[in-house]
Amino acid sequence: MKRDGHTHTEFCPHGKVEDTELLIQRAISLGFKEYSITEHAPLPEGIEKIATGDLNVWTTASMSLNDVDNYFKRMNDLRKKYASDIIIHVGFELDYFSEFEGWTRDFLAEYGPQTDDGILSVHFLNGKGGLRGIDYSFEEYKTGVVDDLGSFEKAQKRYYQKVLASLEADLGPFKPTRLGHISLCQKFERFFDESIDYPSENVALVHTLLTRVQQEKYSLDLNTAGLYKQGYQQTYPQVWITKKAAELGIPLIYGSDTHSLADVGQGYEKIENWL
Repeated sequence: MKRDGHTHTEFCPHGKVEDTELLIQRAISLGFKEYSITEHAPLPEGIEKIATGDLNVWTTASMSLNDVDNYFKRMNDLRKKYASDIIIHVGFELDYFSEFEGWTRDFLAEYGPQTDDGILSVHFLNGKGGLRGIDYSFEEYKTGVVDDLGSFEKAQKRYYQKVLASLEADLGPFKPTRLGHISLCQKFERFFDESIDYPSENVALVHTLLTRVQQEKYSLDLNTAGLYKQGYQQTYPQVWITKKAAELGIPLIYGSDTHSLADVGQGYEKIENWL
């Protein structure tokens, strides 16, 4: 069954997302039979106390808490309208913050019963002055995280440690069990002067992560958005990680990470063999 497990909506403030109904119509025309709407969940209350760096990172990161009820109403209306054409799932792309596990548990306890799919992602790391965004811009990632830690490899290590922590975290029964774009820390790798690779220590960390994914029966977002990022031009995760995941029998779920009508179905034909 042709499925897209990672899409966004007009409730996302950092995309150029047309009305979600147009995205669904496009997915149907491309032969998709299953479509997961996974909008960025609201950031935790109080995060502004540790958030730093470019203000736009935070003001455009997610839908607001006040939008959640409207989000569910709109997406459930669309699910009913197109029920004879496509199976639509509704949930969140949820960011993991170790400092706000309690808030996240409470949020999922309240809204999780309305979801039937979701993604657990890491878009932020502790860096210079507090919490910094890692995928907003090269400059923000370099100055806020990589330079602060001393090397790209140290930032890479911190990222995978946090992804592993997200998997291990107790966020309640409605916690998403698919990890989103687990090589997002590489998004700007081509813009760095030095040769970017995974040192043996970080390779071992990735293998540990994948082993835990297998043990916990999680799945992975096989995200094609990276193919179209100038500083990366690969899938998230890249091929060597995808191969290892496949060897372990970890389910790989195609994700377009759609943020506009033009993104619907992007790169699907490039990764069909993995699916």
